Formats: sequence, structure tokens, C-alpha cells
Amino acid sequence: MKRIKSISKYLLAIFMIVAGTMHFVNPEFFLKIMPPYLPLHKELVLVSGVCEILLGVLLLIPKCSHLAAWGIIALLIAVFPANVYLYQHPEILPASPIIHLLRLPLQGVFILWAYWHTRPAERKA
Repeated sequence: MKRIKSISKYLLAIFMIVAGTMHFVNPEFFLKIMPPYLPLHKELVLVSGVCEILLGVLLLIPKCSHLAAWGIIALLIAVFPANVYLYQHPEILPASPIIHLLRLPLQGVFILWAYWHTRPAERKA
């Protein structure tokens, strides 16, 4: 189980780093899904990208990984309104309505994935 958890942690870290990098590669997409009631759209896109990259890197540092996992959970909750906004405005990203709907609970799956890494690896007795 320890090996699976280690692989999972690396995959989550890579996912976070790649997702964060995309905020700088394609900021236009993230700007489109920003709910209008939030201020400083460009700044929030860049800050969330930096946070994703930083948390992904910190997840790989054993002394920081548990705290990084909690940070990932907080970040996923913070960006959830953008996913709701995208669901409410499917014209932003043309796709099947079911795809837009499935993105919402998928956020919960990512939160559970990160939560798994808030706990220390189980040791064999």
C-alpha cells in the first residue's frame, strides 16, 4: 500500500504542477471561467497557478507533503466557483452537458485524493 500511495502522491504532484503551468501557458482559458463577481481576474489566475505549482512541488518534500495536501484541498475548494461558472456557461468550453456536469463531482474526487495524502503512510507492524 505504501508504494501505491507514493505513486499516487507523485501523480497528484505532477497533475498540480502541470495544471499550474497551464495558467501561464493558456491564461485566456482560465480568465474565461472566472466568475464575474470575483475581482482581479488576471491576478487570481496567476496566483492560483503559482499556488498549484508550489503545492505540487511541496507535496514531493516529505516534511511538507501533509501540509501541501491540505493546501491542495483548500485550493480546490477555492477554485470550485470557476467550475460552477463553467457549468452555468457551457458556451465557454463547448462540450457535452454531461461533461460539464461531471466536472463538478470530479473536484470532490480530487479533494479526496489530496485528503489521502494528509495522512502519514501506514507502516507495517
